[in-house]
Amino acid sequence: MAAAAHAHWSSRFGFLMAAIGSSVGLGNFWRFPYTAGENGGAAFILIYLACILLIGFPILMAELSVGRYGQKSAIGSVQKVAMDNGSSRLWAVTGLVGLIGGILVLCFYSVVAGWVAAYIFKMFSGEFAGQAPEVVEAAFGTFSADSYNVLGWHTAFMVLTVLVVAQGVTGGIERAASILMPIFFTMLLGMVVYAGIAGDMGAAIGYLFAVDFSEVNGQTFLEAVGQAFFSIGLGSAIMITYGSYLDKNANIGQSAGIISAADSGVALIAGLAIFPFVFAFSIEPAAGPGLFFQALPAAFAQMPGGNIVGGAFFILALIAALTSSISLLQAVVAWIEENSSFHKSTIAWTFGGFIWLVGAGVAFSFPFFDLLDFLSSSIALPLAGLLMAIFMGWVVDRKIAHAQLSHASPLLFGFFRFVLRFFAPIALTLILVLGLDAKFGWGLSVLLFGS
Repeated sequence: MAAAAHAHWSSRFGFLMAAIGSSVGLGNFWRFPYTAGENGGAAFILIYLACILLIGFPILMAELSVGRYGQKSAIGSVQKVAMDNGSSRLWAVTGLVGLIGGILVLCFYSVVAGWVAAYIFKMFSGEFAGQAPEVVEAAFGTFSADSYNVLGWHTAFMVLTVLVVAQGVTGGIERAASILMPIFFTMLLGMVVYAGIAGDMGAAIGYLFAVDFSEVNGQTFLEAVGQAFFSIGLGSAIMITYGSYLDKNANIGQSAGIISAADSGVALIAGLAIFPFVFAFSIEPAAGPGLFFQALPAAFAQMPGGNIVGGAFFILALIAALTSSISLLQAVVAWIEENSSFHKSTIAWTFGGFIWLVGAGVAFSFPFFDLLDFLSSSIALPLAGLLMAIFMGWVVDRKIAHAQLSHASPLLFGFFRFVLRFFAPIALTLILVLGLDAKFGWGLSVLLFGS
């Protein structure tokens, strides 16, 4: 059976909505607020934005360039670039590591997204209305310990993800993103307006934008680099795959800039939607992951109409989760489709079933959740990013790289090459090594940061 023709985005708007949707995920709502809270607020945000510019943006350009050149899956595109460059086809391991990382992420991400879906119904039903904060906070522990309930929500979320991916690039992913992302941005801005009315916006702005570098240490920089890298969805084969659906005239530098700016903007705007409630109800900003599923629902429970506001908030988070999960599944479906004669929908349902099965293990075992999180965020994703930086910075001929960035000014292209050759490899090596250090207790973080 002849291989199916490689798909392409039907419009630039559709591509941008899909790419922004893939980068705007739960990390913007769940991880960013508490990471900022734990690392000094505004000082962390400034460092985070610098890391987006100095690491996220150039690597995003590299991944989109490799995909657009290769016109194949993540693995196939890296292999094609390498072979056309006269280099070893073994560089395809860059795409393979990213693909594995993305699969690992989706296996537990879908479970967390299931929690989000469940909380939409919990909020809209008024389950928490008027209840004491400690009761609301304890409810999450009870819910997450009910493995069969969690499994049901995980199942529903995976079915929704597969349904979209099975419809193809333009008929499924692009169409869904073109509808969901405008709704997402409208609701997010509406949430900020409401937070300004019902919450303490002044305290939130002061916390987010008043700079205090006394809170900054080496660990703050490491957290900022990690947040910048993972927030955009780099190292997970997504952007190589999405880049492969671009036409030859696409301005990759401009598109990468829009995607990076949108992702950063959503993280900051989400902070303005969340922190006014945090300060209005005396919640600790550095509340950790519990800020999302415990502290905020407790705040909504005390507000007039809080069930409606809370439900809308979790709908926002669910849209962000869905557009990201779609991209994670599409990356592996594209690779299998390229190397088999199976129909896309068959692949999507089959591999989606595999993801569901592994996710079921996560629903019944939190240590398994932690293992998948460690293997993806501390090993696979930073390693894939590191390999991409070395590949595009040192292995790929300058002429091949420049041909993919023909719209870029000499200054931008020079910046791109410098970052990939020197700055990004150092930063990503630190993330990789210190992530392993945190797991195995080698003591390197104490040696480097003194704490």
